[in-house]
Amino acid sequence: MKAVHPAVAAIRARRPVILPTDTVYGLCAWPFRPEPVERVYRLKGRDFMKPIALLAGSMDALVEALPELDVKLAEGRLPGPYTLIVPNPRHRFAWLTGETPEKIGVRVPELPEQTAAVLREVGVVAATSANAAGGPNPRRIEDVPEDIRSACGAVLDIGELPGVPSTVLDLTGDEPLVVREGARR
Repeated sequence: MKAVHPAVAAIRARRPVILPTDTVYGLCAWPFRPEPVERVYRLKGRDFMKPIALLAGSMDALVEALPELDVKLAEGRLPGPYTLIVPNPRHRFAWLTGETPEKIGVRVPELPEQTAAVLREVGVVAATSANAAGGPNPRRIEDVPEDIRSACGAVLDIGELPGVPSTVLDLTGDEPLVVREGARR
């Protein structure tokens, strides 16, 4: 998989990348330091008070990044086309959580093999859709604004994706709350 290596190298160099997910193209970055994530916010024009999800290729990788994660919350939903908002009692990855550090969004999608290979190498990434804030969801690389594409260290193009973003479920209350309707299975 030679095509994957530039994306792995770019993420490790703390540069943003565009990766295909199960739903739309994602703008992704190294999540373990604020600076790469801040680049994603600026590049996208996203309000720093709005959260960005932590995306993993497997539940094992997600638990390694968030050891206190209650995996029972994810049962029956992950892997899948969902972003789960879960408790974040230690306020980990505060630069991803916007104005709610006590909560964090997590995804473990059923990924295309090329993206899965990248995540096997880097573990987890910060991820948001690769559009300008408020813009249409990118189902093709051509749908990603040129200024975003050109600022990325790597772009992984696998053709057209479904184009419907993940369903966002807030699991921090007594009952699951649908924050955004999107892809489902």
